[in-house]
Amino acid sequence: MREGRGRRLPVRRMRRERWLDQEPTWRQAGAALIGAAVARAGNRPSGNWYVAGASAAVRPGRAVGRRIAGVEVVVWRGDDGGLHAGPGACPHLGAPLCTGPVHGQELVCPWHGMRLGPRGGPGWRPFPAHDDGVLVWVRLDSAGGERPTDGVPHALLPGTADALVSVTTAAGACEPQDILANRLDPWHGAWFHPYAFGGLTVLHGPPTDLPADAGADTDRFVVEVSFRLGRRFAVPVIAVFTAPGPRTVLMRIIEGEGEGSVVATHATPIGTPGRGRTVVTEAVIARSHRPGFVLARALAPLVRPVVRRTAGRLWRDDIAYAERRRALLDANGH
Repeated sequence: MREGRGRRLPVRRMRRERWLDQEPTWRQAGAALIGAAVARAGNRPSGNWYVAGASAAVRPGRAVGRRIAGVEVVVWRGDDGGLHAGPGACPHLGAPLCTGPVHGQELVCPWHGMRLGPRGGPGWRPFPAHDDGVLVWVRLDSAGGERPTDGVPHALLPGTADALVSVTTAAGACEPQDILANRLDPWHGAWFHPYAFGGLTVLHGPPTDLPADAGADTDRFVVEVSFRLGRRFAVPVIAVFTAPGPRTVLMRIIEGEGEGSVVATHATPIGTPGRGRTVVTEAVIARSHRPGFVLARALAPLVRPVVRRTAGRLWRDDIAYAERRRALLDANGH
């Protein structure tokens, strides 16, 4: 990459290299190092906030049901587009509120017509909810068990006005920690995903003596990697991986094409701890200073499916990686 700085085009020709001829990375990818990074992420506060899905999936006039950390949740938008959330079961006889219509700011129970909204109702209190423009969040104090915060405690996403945005979801039989362990292991990229990455080098990793309460700004991986465009060409970048909370990993491109772009990966447990089911919601916020990117934004409806297909293939592999890790830990009594 350093040789290509200053070139007009961000694409470089890849050297012909067989998969087996890569430099092995297993010595650097130590289980203790990765496990310690995951443990430190688990010590960072989340304020009890969980990602409930993509903003675009919650449309005005329709409620959406979710199960998060063993809690049945319903999310909806009022007539003004404002986001609301609450327990998913009607307090009367337990009807699924996600199947009821939205009237004004309220949900109407489809069984007996009870109206429930931002002001609550008999035996029913709404959950705090937040829409960051890309993802929707719900605060579940009973599930999180932390000190609650009024807003999502991390500045997770940059502004999106000049960006191309895409959201991908996947689910697997694993825990959020297994997803973080996958993302905080950059060494596996070129070996496990050779169709997507090439020439991957970890330039910097967290020191082995970092304290358990270290902040995410010092606890990071800096990676030089090339994103493949077919078999012969690639886009080289330098990216930083951090975990600002117990269920989130951010990848920020700090040099190269797409500088300022972010991939935010969120792991949301479905069941209670130990039940081993997690939904991954990954938001890609891509930007570029190049004039051609204006056209890419204009063609966003065509570009997004391509981005989602690529991310979907990566996550099919990485979910298998996370599920395998969970199965091995369970087999060993962890």
